[in-house]
Amino acid sequence: MAYRHKNKGIPKDCYRTLVPTSDNNKNAKVSLNESVNEEQLMAWLRRYDTDGDGRLTKQELQDAFKSLGSTFPAWRAWRALRHADANGDGCINEDELRELVKYVIKRGYALA
Repeated sequence: MAYRHKNKGIPKDCYRTLVPTSDNNKNAKVSLNESVNEEQLMAWLRRYDTDGDGRLTKQELQDAFKSLGSTFPAWRAWRALRHADANGDGCINEDELRELVKYVIKRGYALA
């Protein structure tokens, strides 16, 4: 997987584990729930907070979904916001991040 953004404070041991190394269910694709736990995925998503304000904007979410291989990253970012943005401010804050992680895992995206 090519990382386009600078490491945003992800611990090196966490960063290494984001690269999938096994295919537990032998389907030739390593899914997030096979190789990355929720905390690691949260750390991975936080690095897309390019302005460092502690919130993920629609554009930052779009960049994250694009790196996950989404065919329509803008639409997926919009859906993610609708799913996880509890306060309706148009961004995912730290409190809403766990819901975003559940959404990403539920959609079956893979880091490969």
